[in-house]
Amino acid sequence: QVQLVESGGGLVQTGGSLRLSCAASGRTLHMYTMAWFRQTSGKEREFVAAIGSILSGSRTSYTDSVKGRFTISRDNANRTAYLQMSSLKPEDTAVYFCAAGPSRIAGWETGYDYWGQGTQVTVSS
Repeated sequence: QVQLVESGGGLVQTGGSLRLSCAASGRTLHMYTMAWFRQTSGKEREFVAAIGSILSGSRTSYTDSVKGRFTISRDNANRTAYLQMSSLKPEDTAVYFCAAGPSRIAGWETGYDYWGQGTQVTVSS
């Protein structure tokens, strides 16, 4: 069983930065792919970024709209995943969810078994 708790969301101006954290429980977390999704009201959850397990060499993947602006990373010793967000835009406003799954990197929700409760990110124009 894995439990995920996100933090670090908040209000930021356009062009600003935020770092989201995902604290996880579970002794085998380093074997899981970690991912970030986001969701705005009335829309489906959208894949943002993922980082593979230690077996994959922690390979990363990003959705096109955040490439060059967001960086996903993980600290297996501290069981934490991060999403560093820079050059934020109003369209990045959403609730951001952390997810973990035992399989390879996936860009869809069903690729992940565990989810956090979400943290709100609001980018003002």
